[in-house]
Amino acid sequence: MAAEPEALPPLRNGDAFAPADPDPEHLQQQVEDLQIRVRRAEERRRALLHIMGDLNESNRKLGEQRKAMLHILADYEQDRSSLAQHTERLDNSRRALLNILKDSHESNLRLGETRKAMIHIMGDLRETTQAVERREQELRDKQEQLVQAAKLATLGELTTGVAHELNNPLNNIGLFVGNVIDRMMLGELDLERVVSDLEKAMDQVRKATEIITHLRTFGRAAPISLEPVAVGDILERSLSLMNEQLRVREINVDVEPAPDELVVLGNAIQLEQVVINLLTNARDALVDAPEKTIRLSSALTKDERVRITVSDTGPGIPPGLEQRIFDPFFTTKEVGMGTGLGLSITYGIVKEHGGSIEVTSGPGEGACFEIELPVAAGDLPEGVPLL
Repeated sequence: MAAEPEALPPLRNGDAFAPADPDPEHLQQQVEDLQIRVRRAEERRRALLHIMGDLNESNRKLGEQRKAMLHILADYEQDRSSLAQHTERLDNSRRALLNILKDSHESNLRLGETRKAMIHIMGDLRETTQAVERREQELRDKQEQLVQAAKLATLGELTTGVAHELNNPLNNIGLFVGNVIDRMMLGELDLERVVSDLEKAMDQVRKATEIITHLRTFGRAAPISLEPVAVGDILERSLSLMNEQLRVREINVDVEPAPDELVVLGNAIQLEQVVINLLTNARDALVDAPEKTIRLSSALTKDERVRITVSDTGPGIPPGLEQRIFDPFFTTKEVGMGTGLGLSITYGIVKEHGGSIEVTSGPGEGACFEIELPVAAGDLPEGVPLL
């Protein structure tokens, strides 16, 4: 006779397969929590879509600025060619005038014709001189437009980093103000603590205002004026715009503090653009470098000039290209990665300030750019070591 199967033990509430009595209030709470999470996820998704849209708009504007810059350069080259033609015409007119004056002494019979020719040539000379002056002014205007376009392109590249720099003080402001509101809601209004939090919030507001003011000052088109500028301030403000880009790419920046007494006569915005262009060039050179370091220093030379040095640990400049890198549109980067105008604009700004720029490099030894500018008029700084 077959044995009967043993009876199974009764199911308990804690067993995995025991049916649990549903709690309506608990289920309702879970549904509400899930709905809140879904709403928050939807809000984050919409915010991400807005951010992506802003980034696309920034890229589109950057492309338009690059196209405008190329058009300006084409006009610049055409105007320069026209200026050369007018200059040649001016030289020819002057030589013809000298020949006519010489012939007038040799023959009295040709005096009348010579006088007519002189009047005609003097008219041409006057018109040519006026045309040359107009072309020179147009060239200066085109160069200012080119510099402004380059500044706007640089601002476009720095937008992401500056947004991160602004995010920190804004978050801190929200935190301090939120603390004050929470205490007011709870009725725990400690006046001393509230004032302390609000003062901290105001400090963050001033920090954000400084960042925005610096961006507006750097980007606006203003008349070029020269004034005494502290070299340390130029380096500090340039690094403040580049810090986030360098940090994201894990690039170390070794800065030798500039003596407070180092002052040059120049335009602060243009000199900032020079330093930013060199930092950008070093940043791009360090993409695949095993050691990523940029060194920035300044000092006073023995011939009473201020020297600013920017060097990197990148692959260096190929032999024979040290002089060509300052030519307009020349670049060693891949197609679409650069316009070849940064170092050309840098060279022009330094020359306009009565300075010089040189580069030394060797394969695998990095590149070192040295800028020398005249010291601002007045007594030389005391206590600054000479190079």
